[in-house]
Amino acid sequence: MIIGIIPARFASTRLMGKPLADIGGKPMIQHTWQNAKKSRLIDKVVIAVDDERVFQVAKNFDAEVFMTPKNISTGSDRIAYVTEQIEDAEVIINIQGDEPFIKGKMIDEAIEPLLFDKKVSVTTLAKRITSVEEMKSPSVVKVVFDYNNFAMYFSRAPIPFAREARTNLQRIETAEMYKHIGLYVYRRDALLSFSVSKPTDLEHVEKLEQLRFLEYGFKVKVVVTEYDNLSVDTPADLDIARKFYSKNQKMSDKTAKGK
Repeated sequence: MIIGIIPARFASTRLMGKPLADIGGKPMIQHTWQNAKKSRLIDKVVIAVDDERVFQVAKNFDAEVFMTPKNISTGSDRIAYVTEQIEDAEVIINIQGDEPFIKGKMIDEAIEPLLFDKKVSVTTLAKRITSVEEMKSPSVVKVVFDYNNFAMYFSRAPIPFAREARTNLQRIETAEMYKHIGLYVYRRDALLSFSVSKPTDLEHVEKLEQLRFLEYGFKVKVVVTEYDNLSVDTPADLDIARKFYSKNQKMSDKTAKGK
């Protein structure tokens, strides 16, 4: 069975109560859940929470919800905790709860390599960087991968470094830079093995848990997507998300009236 699990942590340091933040009259976690269910390959979508308030809200919109311990520190560990309770979960998708506009097609793109190649145990997504702002931002994680699309490194720094470029614009034009989109698909054994492994040196330095996979020798398949995504980490991000949703709703309403 292919299971999508949405980890939703209430006590976000930069945006307290983030899963319940209102976007267009719905909590953010509901938007994520509804969009994740548009995937054609997922058999079931569940939510993993650490707070009774989020649990009750998710129940109210008919989601299947699992309560997890508050002391779980990462989203991967939280979904591993839930996976152990779902015996028939063979492929697990870690869908970030703070990405309310995730597209079902993006999820399916990340799942597909595991369906066609039994040697692939972990996949994730990346998109070509097209702006200097994204290249320079440490909050935009970059990834480089080999000719077989397996990740070589993840970093908050601009990688690869275009040595001969004279301007930042030349850097993104001459070197193919990709931003990492934090959606992961795991085979069950890979996820559970990851969850019991100790954090690694590079993971501590970059503050990126995906580096743990690479340091322990796991191969992470990178799927390049044309779709972008909007993560909500701060109040400013939330304001952008609300405006984005409002604009899309107005366009949808206008299209509906035209019909």
